[in-house]
Amino acid sequence: MKALVYGGPGEKSWTQAPDPAIRDPRDAIIQVDAVTICGTDLHILGGDVPETAAGSILGHEAVGTVVEVGGGVSTLTPGDRVLASCISACGSCRYCRGGQYGQCLGGGGWILGHTVHGVQAQYARLPFADLSTYKLPHSVTDEQAVLLADILPTSYEVGVRNGRVRPGDTVVVVGTGPIGLAAILTARLYSPSHIIAVDKAESRLQAAKAFGASATVRPDGDPLEIVQALTGGLGADVVIEAVGTPSAFELCTTLVRPGGHLANVGVHGKPATLHLEDLWIKDVTITTGLVDTSSTPTLLRMLEAGQLDVSQMITHRFPMDEFMAAYDVFGDAAHSGALKVVLTRT
Repeated sequence: MKALVYGGPGEKSWTQAPDPAIRDPRDAIIQVDAVTICGTDLHILGGDVPETAAGSILGHEAVGTVVEVGGGVSTLTPGDRVLASCISACGSCRYCRGGQYGQCLGGGGWILGHTVHGVQAQYARLPFADLSTYKLPHSVTDEQAVLLADILPTSYEVGVRNGRVRPGDTVVVVGTGPIGLAAILTARLYSPSHIIAVDKAESRLQAAKAFGASATVRPDGDPLEIVQALTGGLGADVVIEAVGTPSAFELCTTLVRPGGHLANVGVHGKPATLHLEDLWIKDVTITTGLVDTSSTPTLLRMLEAGQLDVSQMITHRFPMDEFMAAYDVFGDAAHSGALKVVLTRT
């Protein structure tokens, strides 16, 4: 088969790779029908994720058709159309039994495209398939479903839910790439009074408006002034960091009100300064997290019912054989205007 193979920092290729095989009775093999690229893949290519070894197949977001299952798989049969979750769960460790699948101690967690071969390939092996896949209804398209593999549950769980967004809140989302836009989309489920989007790229600020932001501002456009004007000088109830840079995180700490929540979603590859000399007295709650995907069934039902409109999220489409071009477009989003790119089997 062909796959997107990581060759070390800055190096990747769409090339021949061995077909996946069942290695554990709980495995399933899928034919990948639709797959996308994540900002985390760019972090890997940038050298920010040293656990990913050269020679690994990247990718953790896909929809596919089951072609083979191990003897320990009880809920899937060949021919089933499934969502491959970005998180794999053994189901029996302390964290899995508590619903914290992202912290799985039994060989799961975020492993696809990280510590085991991922799904940016024509075929992929899915460990713990019973608990790490979701059968898809006919009414949900491959393009819709692939957004449930990572960005929708990540933005909702790590951003909106950890941030404790409530009706009437003022919410700031710093970074309006796909994760930030998904945070805007899912924050709206809680009827906040204001959603303020902060980003350097004008194209992404326009996208934020389309997704429901009530105000937009560049980082150099004095976002603090706008937040204070909308909150009577208090600051934002919830600030969601969706960039993963020290400057973005430090900006977030200046925008949150005393007693507010700062939910970090961004993937950080460098240290960020925590200004406790300012924050120690402000009762601010700061959360970090890796998605657990516990919300995926709920989000799937909402998508099926038409309660989540993700149609604007996908801006570019490619056949799988154009993976290198897709990476070029996604990696230069400031100029291409790319949000999510989807590649499909031809």
